[in-house]
Amino acid sequence: MKKLNKIGINQELSIQLADKLNVLLANYQLFYINTRGFHWNIKGEKFFELHLKFEELYNDSLLKIDEIAERILTLEKVPYHAFADYLKHSAIQPAKHISDGKKAVKIVLDSFCELLVLERDILKLSAKADDEGTNAMMSDYIREQEKLVWMLSAFLEK
Repeated sequence: MKKLNKIGINQELSIQLADKLNVLLANYQLFYINTRGFHWNIKGEKFFELHLKFEELYNDSLLKIDEIAERILTLEKVPYHAFADYLKHSAIQPAKHISDGKKAVKIVLDSFCELLVLERDILKLSAKADDEGTNAMMSDYIREQEKLVWMLSAFLEK
């Protein structure tokens, strides 16, 4: 019989999920930092529209960061909490000195692609582990982000 953790999930799969969630956490931390910087530094014709959108994105990512960290703790692992860990494990890289709206939106879209790939991977593993808590969280994130990708892509079209 396989060993179960405190919430009844296979211990081995739970560890794998927590490790993947830590990578997602690292990526969200960089996404948060980048969108916060875009919010502060955006200039140009679409300033008001993008200033508000970037604020919406970083506020949402801050909530997700907390949810992901708490899920990692629920799965009985420790969430990354040092910037060095975020940089080491994130595919999303820091974006510096970005004030052009289209460039910032393109970086956001590329970041969403990274996040969506990770979230789908976690979704598959959480289904295998019968981890409905992580599964529901990833499903919600994916649904929200796919819509944002559509909207932000439309913004970039001529």
